[in-house]
Amino acid sequence: MVVGEISQERKLIIIGGGPGGYSAAIRAAQLGLSVTLIEQADMGGVCLNEGCIPSKVYTHVAAKRSEAAHLQELGIGSSDNLLDFQKLSAYKAKVIHQLRSGVESLCKVNKIELIRGKATFLAVDKIGVEKGHQFDIFEFEQVIIATGSSPILPTKMKENGKRTLFPHELFKLEEIPKHLIVRGQDYIALEAASSFAALGAKVSIVIDDKGFPFDESINKELLRVFKKRKINVHKEMEFVSTNETDDEISITFLTDKNEEETIHGSHLFVSGTRKPNLDSLGISRFQIEQTVEGFIKIDGNMQSSIPSIYAIGDVTEGPMLAVKAIKQGKAAVSSIVGEKTEVDLTFMPVVAHTIPPVASVGLTEQSAREIGLSIRVSQFALGGNGYATITGKKDGFIKVISDSTTEIIQGIHMIGEGAVEMSGSFVQLLEMAAKEEDIKFPHYAHPGFNEGLLEVVEGLIGQAIHAKPYKNS
Repeated sequence: MVVGEISQERKLIIIGGGPGGYSAAIRAAQLGLSVTLIEQADMGGVCLNEGCIPSKVYTHVAAKRSEAAHLQELGIGSSDNLLDFQKLSAYKAKVIHQLRSGVESLCKVNKIELIRGKATFLAVDKIGVEKGHQFDIFEFEQVIIATGSSPILPTKMKENGKRTLFPHELFKLEEIPKHLIVRGQDYIALEAASSFAALGAKVSIVIDDKGFPFDESINKELLRVFKKRKINVHKEMEFVSTNETDDEISITFLTDKNEEETIHGSHLFVSGTRKPNLDSLGISRFQIEQTVEGFIKIDGNMQSSIPSIYAIGDVTEGPMLAVKAIKQGKAAVSSIVGEKTEVDLTFMPVVAHTIPPVASVGLTEQSAREIGLSIRVSQFALGGNGYATITGKKDGFIKVISDSTTEIIQGIHMIGEGAVEMSGSFVQLLEMAAKEEDIKFPHYAHPGFNEGLLEVVEGLIGQAIHAKPYKNS
């Protein structure tokens, strides 16, 4: 290792080129700051290269494959419905390359200095960057840590072998698993179960006693859809063990009937828990404030207990989602240039690209009742929507929870085609504290899934046109 004798000065350094890091870098450049971005692997981070993007390629093709029967009904395609897995893998690689190149190009046109290497803190205002035999030292005014997180196996599980897969490993398989066992019920696990079942794998999903993470009505519908698609759902009350051989892997657990059950499969997928990527940075010796779990504590400006150090994304508490990292990254640089900023995670949408997709924003019916709100609830089945009938996407519904006293919308939940795209409107409505009339007054394109939102709110007072009369809650 050759250590540079002279340290170089920088205004703002961002460590990590994932969605939070590169968004922060571009926003900083737009605000007139000189920016240095350090990334030791591929630009775009886990999200672009191993997580969000490759997984959504699979959920996309799975959704298309699930349309085969409807397309045949329309006179399109044949009954073969074959999947060329090599072409799918090539398409995934092309998408990742295109998006990664786009990020690199955006950094270049915004005149962001991109340094490849591994960063380590030498002081609260100084880092070293190692690349091979080269070691450069940089002094900075501010630094933003955006190094993300890594998966770890849940408690009691053994170190994973070749048949135990984390998310980034699942989407690198060279063939469809014969029998995929999915352990977990977060959005990643649900997407894996849904998509691989549609791609032709036998799928069993093992969930804990808490069940699916959405509104209870959504959970029941998702369970119905999974059973309809022949996805076996098992409830685990207590994990016992896993056993892996050259030919298969098995998982043993106690069921809700206190009986031991063992499932045998070709692969076991575990979405797992994640830990922040901080150990190699060496920040602990500066006594920076961290949580018991190891996350960096930050204030409303994304600033840590050390004024020169900011942190965003998975290294901070809260949902480990790219949308959070992006929002925090923009807020951090706005704070650095003196602008007032705020990151409020109250109405962050929870989505799953299952078949059909799920989107959930705001209070569930159960949580609203638990905090003592007087509510009225409406649910509109997509089977009553004209466009859903045209497209053959009639599974699912939209559900709205409203405060019966103020008529302010408290939660919107949807399972069905268009849920992810419509979630942006759901968030906006809750952010603006929309009332029922704010949803009923505008015009809605016809025919379209969006009409379901109008009908579900009209249904709060029993006036939905395309729904049978029902007694309100």
